[in-house]
Amino acid sequence: MEIASKYDFGKSEENWYAHWMEQGFFKSLPDDREPYTIVIPPPNVTGVLHMGHMLNNTIQDVLIRKARMEGKNACWVPGTDHASIATEAKVVAKLKEEGIDKNDLTREEFLKHAWEWTHKHGGIILEQLKKLGASCDWDRTKFTMDEDLSEAVIQMFIDFHKKGLIYQGVRMVNWDPVALTALSDEEVIHREKQSKLFYMRYNIAGEDKQVIIATTRPETILGDTAICVNPNDTRYDWLKGKKAIIPLVGREVPIIFDEYVDMEFGTGVLKITPAHDVNDYSLGMKHKLESIDIFNDDATINEVAKMYVGEDRFKVRKKIVVDLEAAGHIEKIEEYTNSVGHSERTDAVIEPRLSKQWFCSMQELVKPAIKAVKGGEVKLHPEKFSKTYFHWMDNIQNWCISRQLWWGHRIPVYYLPNGEYVVAKSIEDAAGQAKELGFNSAELKQDEDVLDTWFSSALWPLSVFDGIRNPDNEEINYYYPTNDIVTAPEILFFWVARMVITGYEYRDAKPFENVYLTGIVRDEQRRKMSKSLGNSPDPIELMGKYSADGVRVGMLLCSPAGNDLMFDEKLCLQGSKFQNKIWNAFKLIKGWEIDESLDQPETSTIAINWFESKFSVELEKINACYGQYKLSEVLMISYKLIWDDFCSNYLEMIKPEYLKPIDRVSYDATVKNLELILKVIHPFMPFVTEEIWHLISDKPKNDCIMIAEWPTVSNIDQSSIKKMEIALDVIGGIRNIRKQKNIAVKGKLDLKIKKDDSIDATCDALIIKMCNLESIEVVDDKMEGVPSFMTDATQYYIDFKEEVNVEEKAEELKKELLYFQGFLKGIDKKLSNSRFVDNAPEQVISVEKKKQQDTVTKIKLIEEQLSSIS
Repeated sequence: MEIASKYDFGKSEENWYAHWMEQGFFKSLPDDREPYTIVIPPPNVTGVLHMGHMLNNTIQDVLIRKARMEGKNACWVPGTDHASIATEAKVVAKLKEEGIDKNDLTREEFLKHAWEWTHKHGGIILEQLKKLGASCDWDRTKFTMDEDLSEAVIQMFIDFHKKGLIYQGVRMVNWDPVALTALSDEEVIHREKQSKLFYMRYNIAGEDKQVIIATTRPETILGDTAICVNPNDTRYDWLKGKKAIIPLVGREVPIIFDEYVDMEFGTGVLKITPAHDVNDYSLGMKHKLESIDIFNDDATINEVAKMYVGEDRFKVRKKIVVDLEAAGHIEKIEEYTNSVGHSERTDAVIEPRLSKQWFCSMQELVKPAIKAVKGGEVKLHPEKFSKTYFHWMDNIQNWCISRQLWWGHRIPVYYLPNGEYVVAKSIEDAAGQAKELGFNSAELKQDEDVLDTWFSSALWPLSVFDGIRNPDNEEINYYYPTNDIVTAPEILFFWVARMVITGYEYRDAKPFENVYLTGIVRDEQRRKMSKSLGNSPDPIELMGKYSADGVRVGMLLCSPAGNDLMFDEKLCLQGSKFQNKIWNAFKLIKGWEIDESLDQPETSTIAINWFESKFSVELEKINACYGQYKLSEVLMISYKLIWDDFCSNYLEMIKPEYLKPIDRVSYDATVKNLELILKVIHPFMPFVTEEIWHLISDKPKNDCIMIAEWPTVSNIDQSSIKKMEIALDVIGGIRNIRKQKNIAVKGKLDLKIKKDDSIDATCDALIIKMCNLESIEVVDDKMEGVPSFMTDATQYYIDFKEEVNVEEKAEELKKELLYFQGFLKGIDKKLSNSRFVDNAPEQVISVEKKKQQDTVTKIKLIEEQLSSIS
C-alpha cells in the first residue's frame, strides 16, 4: 500500500467518524461491564460551537475514549438546553425582522414560531461537535423540552410543592427590563462602573433647613417614602420627629432612624425607596413604609410617578439632574465607582423590583449537598473551588424559579375564581381537583409564567435516564450515579450544586463522583473570548486549518483544570506539527525494508529494552495524572514520550543505515511500540491514530484503536533507564562539540573516557552508532588541549580523526570579527563624545567601558584563532 507523503486530515476525519458511527462504537446499553458515564453540559439550543465548547467537549471526549479503551461500558449522553431567555430573545428578534410583534400573537402562535426556530437551528451545535470527534451516543440525544424530560420537570415542581418547598410570594427580585423577566441572584453579573454620586438637598418640613443626601440614582426620588439616619449619629439628633420634603415631587415623608445606615457613606443620610432597592425594601418592611413602584416592566417611568411618564430610566436620570439643579436641589456631583448588576443573558442593567413570583425554599435542600462535598462523596477538581461552593451554599437564598416568558416549562399551577390554586401535571388533573372544590374546568386559568431554565437542568443526570418518572428502571439503576461532569466554574452553583441537590433529594445519592472544572478561554490580552470583542476564532475554521486533532491538542497543551487558557492560534499549529511528527514517524517505519535473514543487532536490543521500560515509567505517570484529572499533564507526558523518547531517540537508535534493511525482530518490536504510543495519545488525537492504526499492519475494519485495549504497565528495568539517560547525555555532549567545533557529521571521532568506577559499557555500541564514532576508549589520565564535557561526574574527551573544515571555520571567524569590530567602533564613538561622558551617570559610563574592554578581548581571541588556522 502506498503511503501518502502528507497526511490528509480532512479525508481521514470524515472517513473514520462515519466508520465509528456505522460500527456503533459510540452506543451503550446496560450490560455486565463496569459503566462509565458522562452527561454533556447541554449547550443552549440557540448556540453554535465556540472555544469554550471546544475545551469542555475535548476534555469529555478524552475521558470517555480512555474509559472505552479500559473496557468500561462508556456512555456519553449528548443533548441541548431550551434556554428560555436566550431562545425567546432570538425568536422575538426574528419575528421583529419579519414585521411581527410578539405582543400581537397568542401564546400558542408564539410557541409555534419558537418550535419552528428550534427545529431549524437546534441541531447545529451537535453536528459541529461531531467534527471535533465527540464520541457521544447520539441515539441518546436529549432536549430539555422533550416530552419525557418535560414531564419530569413538572413532576419535580409538584413533588416540591407537596413538600412545602415551593411557595408563591412578593419579594424584591432582579428584574431584567429587556427580557422582561425576573432573574435569580446567580443570573446577575456584577461589574464595576464609573458612575456619579449626586448630593441632593432635601428641605425639612416646617423649617428653613435642609439635609444633604448622596445617591447614584436620582431618578428614584420619585419613589422615595422616607429618609433615614443612624440613631448614633449625633449630627442629626435635631431631625427626630420631623419630616422631609422630596425634591421636585413635594411629598412629605417621615425621617426614620436605623443602625443600618453607614455614618461614613456620603453624608450619613439615606433616601429610602422600598420598591426599588433590596435594602430599602427591608427597611420599609421593618418600619412599615409605603412602597411606590415608579417603573413599568421595560424600566420606563410609569404614571404613578406623575413626572417623566413613559421615558427611559437613564434618560430621566439626565433630565432630573438638570431639573434638580435648576430648582437649587443639587449640592455637588462627584465621580464614583460602584458595582452594578447586569443580566447574564441580555447585559441589561438589573432593576430591583417588587414582584409576585414562585420561590423554592433552599435551606433544607442544600444540607445533603454540602455534606456530600465536605465528606468527599462528590469531589471538585481542582479542590480550590470547594471554598466557592461552600460560600454559595452556606449563604444560599430562596430560589426565584418563575420567569415571565412563554418559551419553557409552563408552571403547573391553575388558578380558581376565588383566588386559590391547584397544582397538577395536566389540565385534566387540574379539572379533577377543581371539581372536588366545586369549580369546573372552564373556570381554570393556568399560570402564565415558565420555570427557570436551571430548574430543568438540575434534573439532567436523572431525567436523561428517566429517573424521575420511572425511578426503578434498568438504565437509571445502571448508569446512575454518573462518573464525571465537566463544566465551567461560573455555573458551579447554577447547575452543579443543583444537580447534587436533586440527586440526594430523589435518590439519596450523588449524581456524579467528580466535577472537572475547566478554566475560561481568554485571548493573549487575558480578555474572555466573545463575539462582541471579535477576539474569538471560529472553531470550525480552526479545525479546517489545523485539523480536529491539532486543535484538540492545542486547546489542552496549556489548560490545567480550573486555570484559564490563554489561547493562541500557535498552539493549534503546534498540535498540527505534532500530528505531522507522528505521521512522519509512521512513514519512516513503513519505509523500511525487512530482511528475514538478518539477526537483531546489539544496538536494537539495547534500544528496545530501554523503550519498553521507559514507556511503562511514563504510562505510570499518565495513569496517575488521569486519576488526578490533570489532563494537560497527561498530554505533555505523552507529547514528550512520543516526540523526544520515541521519535528523536528510539527511532534514531533502531533505524537501519541508509538504503539498508532492518531485521524482522526489531521491525516487529518497533511496530508494537508505535501501537503503544498511538494508544496513549488516541484520546487526544483520535483521527490520526486511527488512520495509522489501520495502515501500520493489516487489520479488519472493525479492529479499531478506539476500542483497543488500554496499555498496561510491564516490568520496569530501572538500570536500563539510568544507563540510557547517561548514554543520551553523552550523545548530546558529543553532538554539541561537533556543532561548536564545526565538525562534519560524517567525520569519524574517537571518544575517550577518564577512568572511574561508574563507567558502564552497556550502551557503547549505541553511542558509537548515534555519534559516528571510530572507538570508545577508557584512559587513565586527563587529556589536555582537546574538547571535553562531563556527564554524571564522568569526564569525556573528543579526539579528532578528521580535520575541521578550515575554509568554513575561517569564514565564520571573519564574519564574527567584523561584527565585533563594528560593535567596538560604536562604543568608542560614544565614549569619545564629551557630552555623553560629562552627563551620563557614572554607572552607565562604567558599563560602557566594561563593554569596550570585553570587546577588545574578544577581538584579540578571534584574531588569534584566525592566525592559528591560517
